[in-house]
Amino acid sequence: MPESNRGVALGAGAFLLWGFAALYWPFLSASAPAEILAHRMVWALLAMCVFLLLARRGWSWLPALLKDPRKLLLVAAAAVLISLNWWGFIYAVSITQTLQASLAYFINPLMTVGMGVVFFSERLRRTQWIAIALGLAAVLVMTVAYGSTPWLSLLMASSFASYAAVKKYVDLDGMQSLTVETLIMFLPALGYVVYLEATGAGTAFSVSLAHTALLVGGGFVTALPLLLFGVAARRVPLSVIGMLQFIAPTMMFLIGWLLQGEEMPLSRWIGFGFVWLAVCVFVYDQVRNARRRSAVRTSTEGVAEEPPVSRQG
Repeated sequence: MPESNRGVALGAGAFLLWGFAALYWPFLSASAPAEILAHRMVWALLAMCVFLLLARRGWSWLPALLKDPRKLLLVAAAAVLISLNWWGFIYAVSITQTLQASLAYFINPLMTVGMGVVFFSERLRRTQWIAIALGLAAVLVMTVAYGSTPWLSLLMASSFASYAAVKKYVDLDGMQSLTVETLIMFLPALGYVVYLEATGAGTAFSVSLAHTALLVGGGFVTALPLLLFGVAARRVPLSVIGMLQFIAPTMMFLIGWLLQGEEMPLSRWIGFGFVWLAVCVFVYDQVRNARRRSAVRTSTEGVAEEPPVSRQG
């Protein structure tokens, strides 16, 4: 299989796993979202250690990071932001608000682009402005549909967009970064788990063996798609990743609507209609821009390779 096709397959697998995660966390309904999050942090570190061992990556890169306070602070900020995103997702699916999670990951690319304008002075193309305007319209319509601002969606989208922005300044690959992020959150998370068990409020060992296994498995459910995504991102263009990322929210939407029976009145359909239209405009812009860059690169290479004209006589 060609490297590009393998990359697409791995990327699609990552987003499929993220979509199916909406079905995983409700199995842990006996635990509060905060306890699930704590276990997710604890066991995600174990999972990352296993993956590092299997990949034979070693830990030679860690001492240099620990000696760099600025980079360590950025990774700590990323750890807090991704933890907030994880909690929002766990909470949303645990209270049967999977559609809010779907909305979050549909508008996340648009919010990421908006942050590029605000914090990195990036200039947007006209189609990108149109996509953002449609995304804002979708949030307004969904606010009316839910009867209140969809705070969970905005929390998840903004925390992940901020996480992506912080990661722009961290010179680590995906596997290394996630390992350090879980390492930073490990002690607070472990402390909370120990506190819950000591006070009798924990559920790790009091519900069932299957429940305990699912809590441990949450670490691998967290780490595996991120690992697949990291490998895919190095093998396929960013524009392809940009299109693949909509697999997960589409699955979440179908899970919330068809499997969990969340209500979809006309106002929500209209809201999601704006979201999907924004996504179409966004993907169109990505594809068109990628083709333009490819055409310019091909043209430049053609000029560079053109043999010099000999002048005789």
